[in-house]
Amino acid sequence: MAEPFPVCYLNGEYLPLAQARISPLDRGFLYGDGAYEVMPVYGGRPFRLEAHYARLTRSLAEIRMADPHSRAQWCDIFGTLIARNGGGDQYIYWQVTRGAEGGRNHAPLPDVPRTVFAFCAPLPIAPPAFSEKGLACVTAADTRWARCDIKSVALLANVLLRQLAVDAGAAETILLRNGDLTEASASTVHVVIGGELRTPPNSQQILPGTTRGVVEELAARVGIPCRAVPIAESQLRSADEIWICAATREVQPVTTLDGKPVGTGRPGPLWRRVYDEFQRWKQELRQQPWR
Repeated sequence: MAEPFPVCYLNGEYLPLAQARISPLDRGFLYGDGAYEVMPVYGGRPFRLEAHYARLTRSLAEIRMADPHSRAQWCDIFGTLIARNGGGDQYIYWQVTRGAEGGRNHAPLPDVPRTVFAFCAPLPIAPPAFSEKGLACVTAADTRWARCDIKSVALLANVLLRQLAVDAGAAETILLRNGDLTEASASTVHVVIGGELRTPPNSQQILPGTTRGVVEELAARVGIPCRAVPIAESQLRSADEIWICAATREVQPVTTLDGKPVGTGRPGPLWRRVYDEFQRWKQELRQQPWR
């Protein structure tokens, strides 16, 4: 991943990222007590702002926190932060933690000022060969906590699962729980079976992906049927195509799973249709206002 851009936002101030400081008693630091979002920016325009804003607010509500900012306030923060970091294509990471109190206690949950932090970084650029060769992935048991629908900053389990992919020279770890597909360590997983795009239904075991929604909308635009349905491990392993998608990945084809080819072992034709439509749609959005 590229180095972040130099200007960040912290508790009402725009300052050099290298100078940003929080209290060591911040509950985000001590407990992972907070929620976050990652949002792409294309041509200086935040992508799927409403979906990301709604998901952050929902995640905060699920951990008994109110969103400290209104939509308009978040828009002001994003607009200023994007402009001060040069505009163009980038992504925004933004998080809210419960804040710092004068000690360390598990409960009761303290009513203290929230810590709000955001920074920008260049969008990752996929290697040119990925559209011809695709990506390798591995599988592992889903060992994360029981509330994966909350986009929590407590990501140790995800980090350790992603490391399994790094150890294997792969791009991502696809997760299985009780014999069914859930998602990947930091991505949503789609499979193509018999010309139909399938994704596991949302539940407490799965983060409701914003890019997932984009992929499903684009699939409909290009005439690919799509539905949310449980996917057994056997169906994953025999799928015609497997895709992973995320805010900083868009939608990418998986051509090797645990060392074995997926389908023909090349990016599939339905993935290409959705990927090309994604690129066309981004160009359309660059010309539209976002506030």
